[in-house]
Order: sequence, then structure tokens, then C-alpha cells
Amino acid sequence: MLPLAAKVLVPASAAGRGMLCCIRCYCKRTQNLLRVCEAISGDTLGTNIKVQGWVRSVRAQKDNLFLHVNDGSTLQSLQVVASSELNHRLLTFGSAVVVSGSLVKSPNQKQAVELKAEQIQVVGECNPVDFPFKIKKKHNIEYIRQFPHLRCRTNAFSSLLRIRSEATAAIQSYFKENNFVQIHTPVITSNDCEGAGELFHIEEIETDQEKSHFFSVPAYLTVSGQLHLEVMSGAFPRVYTLGPTFRAENSQSRRHLAEFYMVEAEISFTHSLEDLMKVMEEMFRSVTEHLLTHCSEDMDLFHKHVAPGHRDNVDTMMRKKFNVITYTEAIDILEQSPQKFVFKTEWGCDLQTEHEKYLVKHCGNILLFVTDYPYDLKPFYARDNQDRPRHTAAAVDLLVPGVGELCGGSLREERLEPLRARLAEYE
Repeated sequence: MLPLAAKVLVPASAAGRGMLCCIRCYCKRTQNLLRVCEAISGDTLGTNIKVQGWVRSVRAQKDNLFLHVNDGSTLQSLQVVASSELNHRLLTFGSAVVVSGSLVKSPNQKQAVELKAEQIQVVGECNPVDFPFKIKKKHNIEYIRQFPHLRCRTNAFSSLLRIRSEATAAIQSYFKENNFVQIHTPVITSNDCEGAGELFHIEEIETDQEKSHFFSVPAYLTVSGQLHLEVMSGAFPRVYTLGPTFRAENSQSRRHLAEFYMVEAEISFTHSLEDLMKVMEEMFRSVTEHLLTHCSEDMDLFHKHVAPGHRDNVDTMMRKKFNVITYTEAIDILEQSPQKFVFKTEWGCDLQTEHEKYLVKHCGNILLFVTDYPYDLKPFYARDNQDRPRHTAAAVDLLVPGVGELCGGSLREERLEPLRARLAEYE
């Protein structure tokens, strides 16, 4: 490249002069394109920068124009100060803009820096009359949900999506650092994973032509990647998957979703529930610490407006070791409780959300492991504790304050005869 540049420095023709001009333009230093979060940090104070985003507010005065621009990288918006000469009728709330100028220290105590604009380009128009969100009006969640294509521009949903993105990255990071191999389990499958949930059946669209089946067997949207992971655990000691899961349960409650993402993991060569509990606790702590560090503003928004006082509970949970009780101990606590429950609380019944929340509260609002569930409540592959007369399986659930069950797991039955006997019960 250097010899070529040396040759064209003395062009002998008009074509040569044009080539030299192009090279000079290409080599000219361009403005630094920054995200809003990078500009707000102030690390590039005193330099010429360019930002791209959407206008959150417009305020025009006689001599100056003030804008707040946000690009989704942070909860905060960048204040833009410009001459009133740069104002334009298309510069409205919700419009998409590219702003170039100098990043300077702000005289206003509300923000550390501001962008002194030299150029404002409207690249996407927005009619503020037709736009469903108004600049000075606070909209409730029910109203915002009516506009799925625009709700990501609001503070609540943009914060939630950033938190979700960071949580996904933190989960992946934890498993990678602990030597798990990620497995991409199929979304379309022929198994129902031991009846883990109601299935969405996949069928071809009928046409006038003779009907033919795309698959040779019935096909469904996956309810779990567990069976595929179990196969992989025969070759890798630690495997996990993080992907979409589908449940066709006809329920409108917040606890039943048609589609959600689920983390599943399998560990080989273990004979202890403590090994599973160690992974659950470490992952919870690792992800929570990551979010508190990297999403502090977004987390504070929810702690302030959605769950006031919850931040103190989180700090307490992170400081203390998780509690551990057996299922039998849990039933004893529930039976001695003065609280009246909707669902029964006798040994052998499945724990409901109301039971789980009470148990966590009773144990100090600290995350709680419940172990050794009744054998008949667990699937055939759960390891038999062989502890009659109260027959239990080596299974564990992690209960969280205000939520109930967050995750669960069990040891797999590796002994052939007990496994055969259990399978015979299903014949």
C-alpha cells in the first residue's frame, strides 16, 4: 500500500488527480461515532463526536435549541445544545437523528457533559400527533403493551431488555468459566420430555394437492431440551443449553407463558445433591452480582418504581448462605402455620406457590433449598433414596422470596434394577 501511495502523489493526468483526491478523502480523519452511554461517561470530553438516536425531548428558545437524544444504550439521555438556526420542522419528539459536534462540560448540574451541536440531520421522521407516546405524559404498562413495535423506546421496557441481555451474557459466562459445554438442542422435536407440559403440535398447511407429512412422526415445539442434554452428558461431563421453550397450557396467569427461555444443565459423575445445589447457588450469585454491577441504573429503576425496598432484600440474600430444609421439614412447618392455605399441606402433596412463598418467608426471606421430595411426585429417572416408609427421591428445588420455585433438579437413577422396576410401573 505504501509504494502505491507514493506513486499517486504526483499524478500525470486528470484521472490521477481524481485518484489522489479520493485517497486524501479516505485518509481524512472522521468524527468519532459514539454510543450515548460512551458520550455520557465523559471519556472523550473536548473532542468532536457523532451520536445517533431518537429524540426524547425538544425545547426551542430564541437563540438556542435543546434536545435529549437516547439510543437505547443507557437509561440516561444525552443533552444536545445547538443554535436555533439548526431547528427544523421535522425535528420532533420521536424522530431519529444523527448529531455531530463537540462534547463539552455542561454548566448544568443535572448532567456532566453535553453535546454542542454543529450539525443535526433528521434521518427518520415522526409525527408527534400520531405517535402514541406523548412527551410529558406518563403511560401505564397496560397502555404501552398495546404498541409492541414501540414499547422498547420507553424507560421500563428498554431497561428490562438491557437487564435481560446482560443476564443472558452472565449465564453464558458462568457456564463457560465452569467448563460446561453449550449444546444447541432442537426447537422442533418428536418427544414430550416425560409429559413436562402441554405441547404445540406442528402441522403442515393443507393445500389442494395430495396431503403429505413433512415429518415421518408427529412433531412438536420443544418443552425441554433435557433428553438431548442427557445424551450429550454421555460424552461431556458438564453440558447446558439456553434456548426457547414452549408450553401450550391454556392459562392467562403471569406464571404460565406460551414461550420463554430456559436454562438446563446436566452434570455427569456426581452422587450428591450438594453438587447440584452448589451450581444453582453459584450461578444465582454470579448472575445477580453481574446485574447489580453492570445494570445498576436499570435495576434501580425497578427497585424504585416496581418493587420498592427490594434492593435491601437482594443485598441481604447475597450476604447470607442459602437455607436448606427437607420436604418433610417443609410439611411440618406448613402444618404448624397459623396461615390458612387454599391447597392442602399434608405429606405427599405437591408444594404450591403459596406454600413456597410462606416457607421462604418463614426461613428469613433467604433463598431456600427444599430437598428429598416424595418419590411418587418425581419422574421415573429421579434417584430412589430407599428410605421407606416415607419414600423419597434425591431431588431439590430452589425457592426465591416473592416468587417461589426458581429452579430444580434431581440425581439420575444410575442403578439398573431400580430403573427397570420403575419403568415397569408405566407399562
